[in-house]
Amino acid sequence: MRDLTDHDSLYAALLARDPAYDGRVWVGVATTGILCRLTCPARKPHPENCRWFDDPAIALAQGFRPCRRCDPLDEGAPVVADLLAALKAEPGRRWSERDLVARGHDPSTVRRLFRRRFGQSFLAMARAERLRQGVTMLKQGAPVIEAQLDAGFESASGFRAAFRRLFGHAPQQMREQGGALADWIDTPLGAMIVIADDTHLHLLEFVERKALPAGLARISALLGGQVGLGRTPLTDRAEVVLVDYLSGRREAADLPVKLHGTDFQRKVWQELRRIPPGETRSYGDLARAIGAPRAVRAVAAANAANRLALVVPCHRVIGADGRMQGYAGGLWRKQRLIALEAEWAANLSAKG
Repeated sequence: MRDLTDHDSLYAALLARDPAYDGRVWVGVATTGILCRLTCPARKPHPENCRWFDDPAIALAQGFRPCRRCDPLDEGAPVVADLLAALKAEPGRRWSERDLVARGHDPSTVRRLFRRRFGQSFLAMARAERLRQGVTMLKQGAPVIEAQLDAGFESASGFRAAFRRLFGHAPQQMREQGGALADWIDTPLGAMIVIADDTHLHLLEFVERKALPAGLARISALLGGQVGLGRTPLTDRAEVVLVDYLSGRREAADLPVKLHGTDFQRKVWQELRRIPPGETRSYGDLARAIGAPRAVRAVAAANAANRLALVVPCHRVIGADGRMQGYAGGLWRKQRLIALEAEWAANLSAKG
């Protein structure tokens, strides 16, 4: 925590573009409404127009918008961008720490950056991408052993174990099922897994969420184990809508969803869907809105149990003090979503 009252020292650090403050202090420019890193190369504001923050979420809640030059919400952007591009180019590669060093990266730094941003290490993400390759092969009708080898798994048992950890079923079991279908979809904020039938989305989660396997198993059980691999027309529609939404072109709330939960949980989730994009609520606000003002903890628990990211917008809930609180998809995503929706809502208001 830095002393945000020491204005002169902070302004001197801004003028010097001091990297020691990067990721610890941000500056909001009152005249432009822009939030920057202290290392931003943009023209420096006058000292009286600077507002200092030790949490970018507070600045976003006050209406500041992220600078497009320094991207204040993206820690370690060059390292992350390099490795994500490498993973995209070679999705079936078996990555090791030695490979990271060969690319000029410190493995411990990479581990910290990826865990902070994605909730998992780069090596774990690479393993998930290889598993995805195997799932693609299975959807195309390939034998399990062929899918295993294509995914770069040395043993059939390792492939089956990884598959079961994620989906809660062995590969052959899911290929034989029908009804609701599970598949990966790509979005500007990362890959997600969706379970959909012809009429409703049952699950939509970022692939690195730690609770994803438990969520998949629960949805599968609620659907009688009838979850297979593949796509429905609604899966394709959801992918198009989410890409548009995360590009700032539309809302995502019109996708049909099936809310699997208790009466209380469904009441909370329905209230979440009533929060307009560009606005936020606290847990206390939600509790009062559903007529249970003392049930703040229960509301927070229901928020955490949401299995339909983005379309049931639990990311629009922040602390009563304006700070970002836990988000299973990663706080960096929450910050980006709130900033994106604030800009979208402002543009919509300006047009109409």
